[in-house]
Amino acid sequence: MNSIECDVLIAGGGPTGVTLAILLAQQGVSVLVAEKEAAIYPLPRAAHLDHETMRILQAAGVADAVAATSRTTDRYDFLTADGQVLLRFEGTARTGPGGWPGANMIHQPSVEEALRARLAELPKARLESCWDVQSFAEGASGITATIATPQGEQQVRARYLVGADGARSPVRKASGIAFEDLNFEEPWLVVDVLVDDPSRLPDVNLQICDPARPTTCVLMGQGRHRWEFMILPGETPEQVSSDAFVDKLLEPWNVKGAVRLERKAVYTFRARIAQQWRKGRVLLAGDAAHQTPPFAGQGMCSGLRDAMNLAWKLAAVVRGAPDSLLDTYKQEREPNLRATIDMAVMMGRTVCITSRWGAFVRNMKFKLARALGKLPDGPVDYPPVSGGAILTGTSGAGSYFPQPVIKGQRLDAVLGEGPWLLDRDRLGAADLAPFRQALETWFDKHEVQAVLVRPDRHVFGTGSREALEGSWRALLAAG
Repeated sequence: MNSIECDVLIAGGGPTGVTLAILLAQQGVSVLVAEKEAAIYPLPRAAHLDHETMRILQAAGVADAVAATSRTTDRYDFLTADGQVLLRFEGTARTGPGGWPGANMIHQPSVEEALRARLAELPKARLESCWDVQSFAEGASGITATIATPQGEQQVRARYLVGADGARSPVRKASGIAFEDLNFEEPWLVVDVLVDDPSRLPDVNLQICDPARPTTCVLMGQGRHRWEFMILPGETPEQVSSDAFVDKLLEPWNVKGAVRLERKAVYTFRARIAQQWRKGRVLLAGDAAHQTPPFAGQGMCSGLRDAMNLAWKLAAVVRGAPDSLLDTYKQEREPNLRATIDMAVMMGRTVCITSRWGAFVRNMKFKLARALGKLPDGPVDYPPVSGGAILTGTSGAGSYFPQPVIKGQRLDAVLGEGPWLLDRDRLGAADLAPFRQALETWFDKHEVQAVLVRPDRHVFGTGSREALEGSWRALLAAG
């Protein structure tokens, strides 16, 4: 049997796996994506991307296509059963530090179509459908995987294997990696609809904190809307999924004739993190590495952040950087991911109260906190990278470097994939003239002369140009 050789084999052709493949191939890394399904799952799943993850899609060359079918909304409200505001996140349509709107409501199949179209343009990448990774073995120089294909068994030899194969991840299980359970598990019914009369639907995202039936109501990509209903004790998935039951759940929203049912499915919302994200030459990404409840809209976002962090490190190692650079992947991503899950679980526990007394106490606490100005007024600020592949001790190291947008022009489009080494003299260059004021503001805030920004748009470090160049070379130097 002839074997295929590549630098990186990715198990799973969902958004995380394909984004990672694109980012690697753009850097000259040869990638094979093995996807066990025949085609993109045609119905909606994820509903939201934030400004940072739209910037990642920008790096992958598909952000404009995704934006063309997405919608924005100005607010995310948590309401009591009688419509009083418990918690409100405003300004979610405003441009965030990543250079895109803070909340982009999407149609996941459209996002995946754009990603696969981009992947097909790259000579270093290929995606094979109906290819199911059956087993793999690690040797001194790489991984040998056996894959079931429509043409029979196929062997693939790769330097690294990335399991981006979902929550049930066969790659994770075969690697003997267990989950840490973060003690959140709630079954919900998800109802997706096609919208014929948008004027009869809410134009903001809502969490209805009603103890009789906690409910989510959110926008999606163009022409779609979603409700999620908590399944109560004693109810079965079969019962709540019946058309009659769904009609009854939607009745209070007065949308009969305005929407058509597209999908209904029961999901168990969980919070879990894999205890290892790397085991030898095997790495995990996306739902294979972690699962977060959907209340903060960060499930797909977290997988794309994994791809962005891992891509530049894998590419550097393929080019000769020390293999130990890959150990910084979990070190850097896990604190951010735990903050994401903490926020989602906090939101979920706020919503998922089914005791009337418990709801009353919650409502009083939120009203008092609101009166005292103690509630957050926007999405959580995730922690910067605090250790790993950064120059610790320098101002701004590990922080997220913003992307100014001036008259429709974005900074990344001018500077390219990165890494970037910017100093105050460089800010006077003609191509950076539109961004000079915004960049000088950042330099002044951190009181620095130069900054080195990693390809994932986090700050490696600040200082003199010469010192930064030397430190970056040392990080990537072969051992």
